[in-house]
Amino acid sequence: MSADAKIKELGLELPPAPAPMGVYKPIVFDGKFAYLSGHGPVLPDGSLMSGRVGDDLDLETGAQSARQVGLTILATLRAYLGSLDRVRRVIKVLGMVNCTADFPDHPKVINGCSELFVQIWGEENGIGARSAVGMGSLPGNIPTEIEAIFEIT
Repeated sequence: MSADAKIKELGLELPPAPAPMGVYKPIVFDGKFAYLSGHGPVLPDGSLMSGRVGDDLDLETGAQSARQVGLTILATLRAYLGSLDRVRRVIKVLGMVNCTADFPDHPKVINGCSELFVQIWGEENGIGARSAVGMGSLPGNIPTEIEAIFEIT
């Protein structure tokens, strides 16, 4: 099943693709690769989720935030590629979690995004290399920021 059809089947709502909030490009293409700048959890109304995991957000809400970042990444890919069917596979994901110093479960938070990508592209093409790290803060107090690299056709 195509990625676009899978999104429809799952009933997923993509938020608006965010405009840059600084001096950078949201996506850069180099041959068969698409490099996505760090994305935050944009909601369908265009607002951002906020909060710090381990303080005012729990693990589950942090993972929901990472899933929302995944949806935001999909929105950017679709906006620039025209179709998610042009994505061949996930190459690399870097997930950053705005969390307390003693929070130990960064990978479990970023699983929210990774599990979404598996739902869309399957285990073979939806799982890439990954890092999940904790941060003392993120812009606008967003709970998660994720950047990614995709192979495209």
